[in-house]
Amino acid sequence: MSTTLTRTDTSTHSGHLDLYTSRDGDPLAINVTIRQDPLSVTLDGPAVFAVSVLLVFGIHLLKPSMVALLIGVSTGVLFVHNDYQNYLKLGPGGTPATFAGYIRINWLKLWACRDPFNALPADPDVQPAAGILRTKPLPYRCGLRPKVVGIAPQRQVNQFGSRESHLALRRILETHGKRNSEEVGLGTSCFEKHGLGLFARYPFNKTCQGEICHVHNSDYSMHLNLHPDDVKEVIEKGWGQRHPLTSQCLLKMPVPKQFTMVYAPRSMDELKVVCQIIEAAGWWVSAKEMKLDVTAEM
Repeated sequence: MSTTLTRTDTSTHSGHLDLYTSRDGDPLAINVTIRQDPLSVTLDGPAVFAVSVLLVFGIHLLKPSMVALLIGVSTGVLFVHNDYQNYLKLGPGGTPATFAGYIRINWLKLWACRDPFNALPADPDVQPAAGILRTKPLPYRCGLRPKVVGIAPQRQVNQFGSRESHLALRRILETHGKRNSEEVGLGTSCFEKHGLGLFARYPFNKTCQGEICHVHNSDYSMHLNLHPDDVKEVIEKGWGQRHPLTSQCLLKMPVPKQFTMVYAPRSMDELKVVCQIIEAAGWWVSAKEMKLDVTAEM
């Protein structure tokens, strides 16, 4: 699958709790390619001849076990190279776009959640005791779920959200930050080290520097922290899925177990639902109800 996206970022941001300000009239164009290529090897006539000659001489000059080893190593190198390129094509995220970052992600992948659509187990010690979305359940999301790949970064590779909805969401978050600067701040995501993040200044439930949510500039999806009951509601209604690193294991994960991916809104109607989920995230992190002014920015 090959999809080329052109994104327009109209803002800059600094420290985690600094107010996010727009650069009106000075747009920054960001070209992002999100593509995941299957492993494939194409040989033309000369290449087929060269490989055949090498195999013939290899079988006669080397032991069969050595020939098998060389073929296995070559296949492994091709697989790692292809997988590494797919990792880079997901764009910037919480892990450096280096081979060392790729190795770290593959180590974490061994401990990753196998079923991102399986809700978190009940936790009797969680506070507040119940989620807030029970008071106003989400509608069902239309259509199939998008295809999601990666761990850090974790991105959609189809069903990309609309640019109009993305820019409207940024305006909504900016407005909320300006009007409630004593309670929340806007800045670079603490988890991803990229993208716009919303932070609680006085978090009740621990996240990375009080981060409530962050938005991705590439596919317009987002990550946020929710009450376990609300994570279940989001998954069951088709709006998102658990992050792979929310698995329950002995290894300390770099994200909270309530860390959830919410798919990119494809329309203004979907943006309203996404804002309702963000409000639930704000309530979970700060233990105070949060209300976004949705209609004013649409």
